[in-house]
Amino acid sequence: MKQLALGIIDPIVPTFDNFVAGRNPELLAALRTLCLPGASERIVYVWGDSGSGRTHLLGAAARAAQAAGRSSAWFPAAFAGGSQFVLVDDVDRLDDAAQIALFGTYNAVRDAGGCLLAAGNVPPARLRLRPDLLTRLAWGLVYQVHALDDYEKAAALERHAQARGLRLPPEVSAYLLRHARRDLPSLLRILDGLDRHSLQAQRPITLPLLREILQPATSADESMKEGTIT
Repeated sequence: MKQLALGIIDPIVPTFDNFVAGRNPELLAALRTLCLPGASERIVYVWGDSGSGRTHLLGAAARAAQAAGRSSAWFPAAFAGGSQFVLVDDVDRLDDAAQIALFGTYNAVRDAGGCLLAAGNVPPARLRLRPDLLTRLAWGLVYQVHALDDYEKAAALERHAQARGLRLPPEVSAYLLRHARRDLPSLLRILDGLDRHSLQAQRPITLPLLREILQPATSADESMKEGTIT
């Protein structure tokens, strides 16, 4: 039941409003503008480490563009054409065929006056892609997504808890930052799971309650590290 309480939590729907900007206010403002009809930029590339929030931002941009009346689609489905706003994540993982397809998609979007929003884990100069595609990605705006530090993550957890009407003890946030996955989406999902478990058990959110729901995963990890074959 402890693991089930976490497993049934729905993923957080990515929006600009629930993205914690941290050191990224300029990037957030640029993406909001990019999603509006009439935006002049044709290509924007964002990069950052895993867990920095770049995939969240792409999902938020897709929703914002649709809400603004712009037809949007994710690559490679967008290759069929007709979309004014195309998003592609993990460009650093594209194989040769996908790179050729993305180059064609970019040209189609540009000719239609649309925009391509791409994301990867390194800046353009460090991408190992076809030269023609690499040149296109470097033509437009390039932003780094700066990951949150622990202080900013703790503040984000507190704001999320307040939005759900929860009281989050500081020791619970501190424990999460030390023992759970450190990317913010994972931390927020655990907090949501903790809230549901608290309601099911009719107990307040405390450090012992958090340890209860984290214990199965922690024990499994320790067993794998300590186990040996004889």
